[in-house]
Amino acid sequence: MIEGSLVRLRPIEMADLDRYHAWINDAEVTRFLNMRYGVSRAAEEAWLAGRTAQPLSYANVGFAIDTKDGVHIGGIDFHHALPEDRAARLGITIGDRTYWSRGYGTDAMRTFVRFGFAEMNLNRIDLTVDERNARAIACYQRCGFVEEARLRQDRYSDGAYHDTLIMALLRDDWLAAQTAGQPPR
Repeated sequence: MIEGSLVRLRPIEMADLDRYHAWINDAEVTRFLNMRYGVSRAAEEAWLAGRTAQPLSYANVGFAIDTKDGVHIGGIDFHHALPEDRAARLGITIGDRTYWSRGYGTDAMRTFVRFGFAEMNLNRIDLTVDERNARAIACYQRCGFVEEARLRQDRYSDGAYHDTLIMALLRDDWLAAQTAGQPPR
């Protein structure tokens, strides 16, 4: 397990299926994700079986997010991890809405970013975020991510087109923040 201040990151298990299935079908949870349609239990089980059947590796880095008292509240992963470039794209979902806006997402991000830079030797971590997701953007900025690009009208949702932001954090910037005595990230 990977320890943060508020969370533990642990391997995803098949026992997590019911929670993942509920979260992926919760319109409030998926509002800013690229999830337009509901997901059947069979489809979610197949996805989870594929994730859990593979050992954790550079190409398969994903964890469940648990609180320190063992409540499973979400998931976090790197996808599009490229060892040649030492770069990966981060994805996170806090599926249990009772844990929103309480610091768990920020702690999970900081913990996972630390793992990416210190253990995987990444040089760059980026992510995409819907421009309307102010809570997520504020979290990412607290963790050191900066906006690098804006994909204009990249997404259609709620009857209108919206921009997608690309935000990134570089290893040197993360190390500089650690040296400057800023909160652990």
